Amino acid sequence: MRILSRLAAAALALLAALPALADETRSFIDDAGRTVEIPADPQRIASLHDLFFSVPLIELGVLPVGSHGRAGDDGATFMRSSKMMTGVDFDTADVAFLGTGTEIYPEAVAEIEPDLIILSTNQDPELFAHIAPAILLDFNRSDKFELYERLAEITGREDRLALLEARYEQQIGQLRSLVDTANVSVNVIAAVEGQVRSYSHFAALGRVLRDAGFAMPDAVANVDYGQYADFSPELLPQMDADLVFVTYRAEFGETPADAYGQLEALVPGYCAFLTACQNGRLIAIPRDETFVSSYGALGMLAYTVLGLTTPPAGQ
Repeated sequence: MRILSRLAAAALALLAALPALADETRSFIDDAGRTVEIPADPQRIASLHDLFFSVPLIELGVLPVGSHGRAGDDGATFMRSSKMMTGVDFDTADVAFLGTGTEIYPEAVAEIEPDLIILSTNQDPELFAHIAPAILLDFNRSDKFELYERLAEITGREDRLALLEARYEQQIGQLRSLVDTANVSVNVIAAVEGQVRSYSHFAALGRVLRDAGFAMPDAVANVDYGQYADFSPELLPQMDADLVFVTYRAEFGETPADAYGQLEALVPGYCAFLTACQNGRLIAIPRDETFVSSYGALGMLAYTVLGLTTPPAGQ
């Protein structure tokens, strides 16, 4: 009886402590310089950016209860790159669609009863602060993987991030050991709004190229890390490299033919101006996987670049 009494007392003590644990908070300084008391262990996160917040959260093992998303031409909603990287989307997991872009209304967020709201740069914290603690993270920062670190800190998943980083370092180390990257130039381009856009230093693929130590064409070598640059069509020859990627929006139904067609429309006979194209080294890849803040994407891209830059047999 005494043992049972002690067990009962311990159980009661544990139950009494649960609300205190659930209500435990800590101070967090967001990217707007605001100090916000947030849950020490948030359980119901509303993520107001899919590409830079929701995908990293899912990779870290945290499923948001609601997320910003996109809408296709058919009206179907999705989180950009999420299903490809994680398998999670609005149609595969219990994640509420909150809206697109700035069209996310406090009423929709309140309905999912979050205990923490992570706002993107184009949201006003004051519109959401009455619902739950609301913090703002600036997705305009050059290094999008700094946001990943912030999300790991917010959710207490630093250990998980350390494992992802260790895996990526191994992948990049293998690439550097097998390819003389300093003597191989790579560029990433697309025809965008009448310009040739170079993404060489931008997002996930930009990080792989930088970390592996690949050379860049002189015209783009000074573009800041985490940024892209636009060039006039007549400067296309200056975009040439040993390997040139051209990107397209696969999630919106585009194909490699669209990427090449957009270049042709911008610069008729474009292949004559790029030795990479003439040598079969102009490669079309989906843009969404190159943009997302995802360690899964980093690994995919590291192996893709490895396969395309490793010397073929007999060379």
